Amino acid sequence: ARLGPPEVNISSCLNCINVTIKLPTSHFRKNGKLLSLIHIYNVLYYNITLKTLDGEHKRPHEKTTKEIFSTVIGELYPSRNYCVSVTVTASLNKHFITSDWKCITADSVAQQGYNMLTIAGAVCFSLILGAALKYMHAGGYILLKTSLPCTLV
Repeated sequence: ARLGPPEVNISSCLNCINVTIKLPTSHFRKNGKLLSLIHIYNVLYYNITLKTLDGEHKRPHEKTTKEIFSTVIGELYPSRNYCVSVTVTASLNKHFITSDWKCITADSVAQQGYNMLTIAGAVCFSLILGAALKYMHAGGYILLKTSLPCTLV
């Protein structure tokens, strides 16, 4: 039986990618209930392949005893696109199905600063606009409390 594909989700962090992996389900049942691969093999191994502009880079295989786990791929260039694919194997089963590629752009300090600057600018603009409308209302230019004379209508 082939293992996989695992479910892979990725999120961006500062010059890194956080990879969350959920092991595939098994086809084996005990008392009518599906057994997890951890119950069958005890230890599983996973390989992460990172695709960049330079090509594909296979990372060293790691072992896991958890159904859902995360790992961080660090020391990446900011604002670059990275794709990740994962395979899961067992010591007694080397047959696997690779996950689909998931792609994301690594965060950078400049992007985070730009986002904060945009939010701060929007808040300042809203405060200035609100103050201007309040003064226009107080001055009688908008939302008049008295009706206009017939000659001005």
